[in-house]
Amino acid sequence: MASKFVFIASSILLLLCSSSMAQKTASPPSLSPTPAPAPAPDYVNLTDLLSVAGPFHTFLDYLVSTKVIETLQNQANNTEEGVTIFVPKDSAFSSLKKPSLKNLTNDQLKSLLLFHALPRYYSLAEFTNLSQSSPVNTLAGGGQYALNFTDVSGTVHISSGWTNTKVSSSVHSTDPVALYQVDKVLLPEAIFGTDIPPAEAPAPTPEIAPAADSPAADKTQAKSPTSSSSQKSASYRVTSWGVWSQIVLAVSGGLAMFL
Repeated sequence: MASKFVFIASSILLLLCSSSMAQKTASPPSLSPTPAPAPAPDYVNLTDLLSVAGPFHTFLDYLVSTKVIETLQNQANNTEEGVTIFVPKDSAFSSLKKPSLKNLTNDQLKSLLLFHALPRYYSLAEFTNLSQSSPVNTLAGGGQYALNFTDVSGTVHISSGWTNTKVSSSVHSTDPVALYQVDKVLLPEAIFGTDIPPAEAPAPTPEIAPAADSPAADKTQAKSPTSSSSQKSASYRVTSWGVWSQIVLAVSGGLAMFL
């Protein structure tokens, strides 16, 4: 009986030791860490950007009043391509006399504003290649709503038929939004037609009047007749004295012969 009890106790101890050793030697299953989600890009507020920079108040007022700002915001924040906007200064609108924007319909004004935007983000360095693929469609469309780009020694020039201008500065250029300042309002042929008036000729250079004669020269010229007459008078006196001296000598010689 005692031996049977010892056998059972030994068996239990052996099973416990085996289980403990198995737990130590068994390697835990490896779990691959779940990758963290990519951070969402920051929301770009075009109204804030245009309010701080500039002055672009006229352009911004047009964007807000026509609700085109919402289209640009959606392109900037809800697409992979982003947006590039050419922003005219306030002085560009104030100096625009012909054609006028006052007679445009609301739809035409919207198209004019969308004509200032490209449906993709472009850094300044990318305009070198962009100039080789001109004309480039805008958010207003293609054809007569397209823009032509040329790169001249690193300066981006823009042509719309009616307008020839250049990018004068970079206001904001961080993907997905690029804002570039331009000195003129971009005018599409689709709205204003193809009968483009010739560029105004530059003002003629004023002719330079010939230099007036110097006072000294005038005095010299004024005195020249007097000096000429003086020379003639002196010559006359010399001739007269010569004749009289010859007469006096002849008379003196005749008197000497008689004496």
